[in-house]
Order: sequence, then structure tokens, then C-alpha cells
Amino acid sequence: MKGYEVQLEKVLTILATIDLSSNKLEGEIPMLIGNLYALILLNISHNCLNGSIPHQIGNLTSLESLDISWNQLIGKIPEEITNLKFLEVLNLSQNHLVGRIPTGYQLNTFGNDSYGGNLNLCGSPLSRECNDNNRSHEHQQQHVEYEDKSKFMIGFTWRVVVIGFCCGVIFGIFMENLMSRIRRPKWLFMTFYGNRTHKIVPTQRRNA
Repeated sequence: MKGYEVQLEKVLTILATIDLSSNKLEGEIPMLIGNLYALILLNISHNCLNGSIPHQIGNLTSLESLDISWNQLIGKIPEEITNLKFLEVLNLSQNHLVGRIPTGYQLNTFGNDSYGGNLNLCGSPLSRECNDNNRSHEHQQQHVEYEDKSKFMIGFTWRVVVIGFCCGVIFGIFMENLMSRIRRPKWLFMTFYGNRTHKIVPTQRRNA
């Protein structure tokens, strides 16, 4: 087949190797690449590919070599790349990738050369540490807001208790003075004691 121009209707899922390096390819890496489950080697380096690395690349669990260097890829390295447990060669260098490098399994075996040229990548194995100041500042701010709300609720609760107690005392004093002045009004007496009346029966003297 070498030397012949062949047009493929579709990419076969049983392909074991794909090498499209140095072809001036443009556009984004298609998400359908995750359907090539039998793929062992993928080399699309030295092209003009842009966009982000699709997370479907984590479906290529048989992949042993991945080279997508020297492109114009952006965004974060997907966490799904840690699913490639048979990976022996990894080259993501000379792109515009950003964020923390995922860790785990085979990714822990690769050095700086796999990520060189991505100035905004951070974390192991690079010496550039990730800046978590913003995250810690947000967490601290949320903690302060929670404490302020707690203090407000405690103060508000005590104010309600004190106000209620004072109102009760004042009302009690007022009612006591009122009752002492008008000598137990009938309507108040009826409210508490109802219609219960007691007849006083005079005792009769016995005749001697």
C-alpha cells in the first residue's frame, strides 16, 4: 500500500498504531479517538492542533506510547489520563497546557521532559509549585463569614431572651398595680376562676 493514495471511509477501531506526525494538521483532536480501544501507539506530534486534550483519551487503556508534543493545545491535562496504566512513553511538551499535572499510576514515572515548554503547568515532577493562595484565601474568607454569622445568631438569641424577660416583668408589674387599684375586676376574676361561687352558710346555734 505504500506510495498509494487511499481514502478511508472511517478509522478502524482495531488499529494498533497511528502516526500522523509532521503533517501540518489543524483543528481539535476528535473526541471519537476514545473509541480506538485497541490503540497501542498514538503519535500526532509536530502539527498545528489546537483545543484541549479530550478526556475520552482515557478510554485507550491499552495505550503504551502517546506523543502529542509540538502543537498548540490548551487547557488542563485531563484526569482521565491516569487510566493509561500501560503507558511507557508520554510526550506533552511544547504546547500551552495549564494547571496541575495529574498524578497516579504510570504518570508518576515520567520526568520533566514529558511536560517541557508548557510554562503554565505546575506540580510534580516539575519544580514549579502550584499556587493555591487563592483557594486558601477563599476558604479562609468562608470561615470568617461563618464565624460572623454564628456570632450574630448568638447575640440575636440573647437579645430576644433579654427583651422577652424584660417585657414579661414589666407586664407583670403593670398587672399587679392594676389589680391592686381596681381591686380585682370582675372580668379578670371570671377569666381565672370562672363561674364558681361559694355560698357562706351561717352556722346555727344549738339551743341549750
